[in-house]
Amino acid sequence: MGIETDTFLLVGMILALGAGALSFLSPCVLPIFPAYLSYITGVSVKEIQDGQSKEVRKKLLTHSVFFLIGVSLVFISLGIGASFLGKWLSGILTGSSGNLIQQLAGIFIIVMGLFVGGWLNIKTLMKERRAQYKKSNVSYLGTFLVGLGFAAGWTPCIGPIFGSILLLAASNPTQGIIYTVMYVIGFALPFLILTFYIGSTKWIVQKSNVIMKFGGVIMILMGIVLFTGQMPRIAGFLLDLVQDTWLSKLG
Repeated sequence: MGIETDTFLLVGMILALGAGALSFLSPCVLPIFPAYLSYITGVSVKEIQDGQSKEVRKKLLTHSVFFLIGVSLVFISLGIGASFLGKWLSGILTGSSGNLIQQLAGIFIIVMGLFVGGWLNIKTLMKERRAQYKKSNVSYLGTFLVGLGFAAGWTPCIGPIFGSILLLAASNPTQGIIYTVMYVIGFALPFLILTFYIGSTKWIVQKSNVIMKFGGVIMILMGIVLFTGQMPRIAGFLLDLVQDTWLSKLG
């Protein structure tokens, strides 16, 4: 039973990691990525895209780290809050009613999957609401504050995807913080990688619509799994598959 629970957790972690990457690669973040780097570092967009000296690359990476610390602080704080809320609601809703949170999370994730994939238009979510912070000069503190402002905003793509992670955290309070941390890692890794290889963003931007549709399908499937309560069965299937693979190799 413990191994099955670990498999359940692993599936959720992988999905959260992918959701974080999907948030960064979304059309509302990736195209403005060079401009954000320019804003937090003071390096021109042209200099960032045309080529980087060792000093410029170091500056971009160090400021990116401080930006991501600010982003992570807000995301993880929200994840902790969602986990505590889910735990509190689970204490109130017992028995069959206790599945209500998970079913509501499933419905929300399905709707957000349709939105992220471009099959559903929700005008309210298309309005960007972001806390603004004006930098007077380039500093690590300023970059950190920009990260806080970025994460506190509700952008057309990040909001629905991260909202799904928060609901996933609320439906599994004991694992919610882990899911949020994996989401942050999924967002931070491509951010840092593309900071180092900034030229690759042009190709990825061209494929962003395909990436979002694929992500939308995954979110819809995840929502259906949560709503129907099939996650334990899927975790058990994956566990049996891994065990059979290892036994066949040992045999």
